[in-house]
Amino acid sequence: MSVFDILGPVMVGPSSSHTAGAVRMGQITRRLVGGEPVRARILLAGSFASTGEGHGTPRALVAGLMGFMPDDERIPRSFEIAGERGLAFSFGTVVLRDAHPNSALITAENQRGERVEVGASSPGGGRIRVFSLDGLPVSFSGEVPTLIVRSEDRPGYVSRVTGVVAAQGINMSKLRVERQERGGRAIMVIECDQRIPYKVKMAISAIEGVSKVTRLNPGEESK
Repeated sequence: MSVFDILGPVMVGPSSSHTAGAVRMGQITRRLVGGEPVRARILLAGSFASTGEGHGTPRALVAGLMGFMPDDERIPRSFEIAGERGLAFSFGTVVLRDAHPNSALITAENQRGERVEVGASSPGGGRIRVFSLDGLPVSFSGEVPTLIVRSEDRPGYVSRVTGVVAAQGINMSKLRVERQERGGRAIMVIECDQRIPYKVKMAISAIEGVSKVTRLNPGEESK
């Protein structure tokens, strides 16, 4: 158990799950879409839908989409700032079966017209868990260096991607692959023990059939 587990995150807001966790859910969506979001549709589920307004959850989610940290004093003004930065957003509610009560489904679009749909939960202590990405089931938190590779489902795809990672001396702690159907869309999530260099992303991006690579190094903005 760490000091973080006992004291919780440094944050602006009354609740680590409804406020700090919500900020991080917005942050990870920003990183997965790749670039400054210009549009977002946020669907709140469970207690996020029923009590989120009183905890500042909607403002925290929008703040995270703009890259704010959980302790940023601008979080209460995130709606106003989003308007100044050209981020159009809207809210609704959704029923997510088998999801944690503190959950949301976020669809975001960046300046290049690229879109992502992220399902994420905030179980407490400011931590989050992404459980779906573009409609496919995943499971990662972003607390450790993580690669998310979106591609076509092709023979040899897993070995080629993991070969790039291993060639850099990076130890892979977890690997999960999900696909829509045989030959359809696929998502690979690789959690690692070391920081993932930019050149790894570029090498994987060059593999035929790979459509998008996101690298999540804790404390760094994705490139």
